Amino acid sequence: MDFKPLVTLLAIVNPLAIVPFFIHYTQGFSKAQRERTVVVASFSAFVVIAVSALLGLQILEFFGISLASFQVGGGMLLLISAMNMLNAQPAEAKPQTNEYEDGAAKAARGASIAVVPLTIPLLTGPATMSTVVIYAEKAKTILQLGTLVGYGLVIALATALCFSLAEPISRVLGKTGINVMTRLMGLILAALAVEVMSDGLGKLFPVLRH
Repeated sequence: MDFKPLVTLLAIVNPLAIVPFFIHYTQGFSKAQRERTVVVASFSAFVVIAVSALLGLQILEFFGISLASFQVGGGMLLLISAMNMLNAQPAEAKPQTNEYEDGAAKAARGASIAVVPLTIPLLTGPATMSTVVIYAEKAKTILQLGTLVGYGLVIALATALCFSLAEPISRVLGKTGINVMTRLMGLILAALAVEVMSDGLGKLFPVLRH
């Protein structure tokens, strides 16, 4: 069995590095909201990897979208999130929790953050999808393709484990520590966004590489 795709995906997704983002995006959440966000984010990561493996190329071809264009779009999403983090603001302009907000609204808010931006593009961005599609192309049998989908389940479990440890990490760092870490991660994310976009633009416009 070839474990290279799993190692590659773990290195690219790197859920441990996303923990600071999870702490930032779930500030003010109740324990139940946070737990639901962990479940939704982990499941969404598995779905993205599974769909990319089984239907990735067909979906992009159907919409006439190139992987390079996908990289540029994902990079722009990352850059917007990075700018908000540098200002210590939430990634989304979501309404503040209030006493009149019902349980369904709170649950929907947590699920929304779990999918965007936590799962897409932070966990499973263009690099992850591209990697899965490339390995899916190399899969010669149904078993190999099924194994690739199974690796998505491993990624989901690793994500759930890392995000579940976010609360004790938050207690250790405190609010000041989290704010400092948020700005530092925002700066790193901004650099990553530029890298992703520049790579995509270089593929779309080869003249830029010269």
